[in-house]
Amino acid sequence: MKHGIFLPPFGTFGDPTTLVDLADAAEGSGWDGFFLWDHVMHRVDGPYVDAWIALAAVAARTDRLRIGPLVTPLPRRRPWKLAREAVSLDHLSHGRLVLGAGIGTDHSREFSAFGEPSDDRTHAELLDEGLDIVTQLWTGEPVNYSGRHFHVDGVRFLPRPFQQPRIPIWCGAHWPHRPPLRRAARYDGIVPIGDLPPAAAPELLSEVARHRISEDPFDVAIPSWTATATPQEYESAGATWWLEAFQPHTPLETVQTAIEQGPQHARGSS
Repeated sequence: MKHGIFLPPFGTFGDPTTLVDLADAAEGSGWDGFFLWDHVMHRVDGPYVDAWIALAAVAARTDRLRIGPLVTPLPRRRPWKLAREAVSLDHLSHGRLVLGAGIGTDHSREFSAFGEPSDDRTHAELLDEGLDIVTQLWTGEPVNYSGRHFHVDGVRFLPRPFQQPRIPIWCGAHWPHRPPLRRAARYDGIVPIGDLPPAAAPELLSEVARHRISEDPFDVAIPSWTATATPQEYESAGATWWLEAFQPHTPLETVQTAIEQGPQHARGSS
């Protein structure tokens, strides 16, 4: 099992220099990944940092860490812009990017405050179309696409991603809802949201396997706040990543201490 640090880039961590310093320390202490929430608004007043800008700085400072947004709500992004950003970050990091993708939420009015659709059904449609377009643009071949929400007319994007056949995509999914699992099965991993006891992990993986065509490895990344048991128990159940997750109000010193202690001390959320 691999171990990552998972932080909100706002609240206590709403400073890009702080995030880069924490990532640098995490790499030095043996952590495998450094991941950021991706929100424009949340239930927090105070400073915010754009996750993608911060991750670019992290990529430039580090050499080994897996990095990525967990998760980027594609329904509030233009897929072609995201495709460009992801490839740029993948090359900057020499192939260390994971793209987390999900439908997003309007609990803090991230959509409705700007006059955008806020219902889950529309978001799911936008996510599926957006992922189709992003992955097609990554091929470096001409793309023609006509969906309900998006249209692409004979566009070719270069360069291709540093990682081949593509940048890994991990899909957010509210367990035990089945449609997000079917979506995740088309890609490379899943980030369960909500409580997922270790005993349920085999059922989740079985549902993914029912719809999976690829035989490539499939990641299951467990944020510590969803956990009801130890990382070792989740690893035995089939999880591949443990994400030591922190809240916007967590004191900076708490995170610094956890990072310095290294992944062998990871036990649960803070």
